[in-house]
Amino acid sequence: MIAAAARVAFMAILVAAAGAATADVAEPDGYRLENYRSPTPATLRGARVIGTDEAETIWRGHAASFVDVLPRPPRPRDLPAGTLWRDKPRANIPGSIWLPDTGYGELAPSMADYFSRGLEKATHGDRARMLVLYCLADCWMSWNAAKRALVLGYSNVVWYPEGTDGWLNSLLPLQDSTPEPRPDE
Repeated sequence: MIAAAARVAFMAILVAAAGAATADVAEPDGYRLENYRSPTPATLRGARVIGTDEAETIWRGHAASFVDVLPRPPRPRDLPAGTLWRDKPRANIPGSIWLPDTGYGELAPSMADYFSRGLEKATHGDRARMLVLYCLADCWMSWNAAKRALVLGYSNVVWYPEGTDGWLNSLLPLQDSTPEPRPDE
């Protein structure tokens, strides 16, 4: 009994420490350019930051367009003919559009255009429509993408930093997804 209580107390300390570490991360002026899987800031100037409960409410109400920006490794160009290639599966929030590789700090012009066209598709051209951007927990990709959406003139940008990790931990449904074809596909 005492050992179980000690384990619970230890876990509570770890969770509190993780939350404190996130709160201490300063919001950079520009985009994050490296170490994308690391603690993120608690804020994003110009955007609303939400947790899983609010993300679920928005999702259930069909009040926003959800955009996943998790990267996806491309099929290697030099694979010999006939070589079997299997994409790594990605399960995301049902109804989301997946725009892989758009959360990096620097985007090639073709990828910046791909992101812009993807947001246009997700919002049906309505730059005031609520736009929820996410990937995984402790992932700067979604922070960068949400910041980029603001720069593109979207006025109702929401950043969901827990992403599919938080969604899955709350036992909410996920669905297998297929990314929007990238410019080189």
